[in-house]
Amino acid sequence: MSEAPKTRFGIQRIYIKNSSFEAPNSPSIYRSPWQPKVKVDLNTKATSLGEDAYEVLLRLTVTAELEEKVAFLAEIEQACIVTAGGFEPAALDQMLGAYVPSLLFPYAREAIDSLVVKGSFPAVMLAPVNFDVLYQQTKQQKDNTEAAH
Repeated sequence: MSEAPKTRFGIQRIYIKNSSFEAPNSPSIYRSPWQPKVKVDLNTKATSLGEDAYEVLLRLTVTAELEEKVAFLAEIEQACIVTAGGFEPAALDQMLGAYVPSLLFPYAREAIDSLVVKGSFPAVMLAPVNFDVLYQQTKQQKDNTEAAH
């Protein structure tokens, strides 16, 4: 009778890898009524560091425009180092592509909010993100692209 392999998972460190804030049309933009078009882009990436260690990166970019002028552009690369071992490849891929980014998102959201407020703009209230759905969509797109080639 064989035992199931033991899985292990741990977050070693959470950190900001890169952050950026631009308000290219200040101070004149502050005089405009605040009814921005806000665009949010987010990407994730996992990199093996060897020996069951991975860096998972969540890049979150928020751009606000008023009348075709950029009010601000805020970007954060929130990252962490995780150890994960004993998982099937599909389970590990989902963990690194969906579960860990969902843990990073509150940190990234808070960092974006802080940058925006320090730029003298109203706080950005980013809605929660379902990383499982995003992961499945990305996986489906990748599978479709590979099937087409």
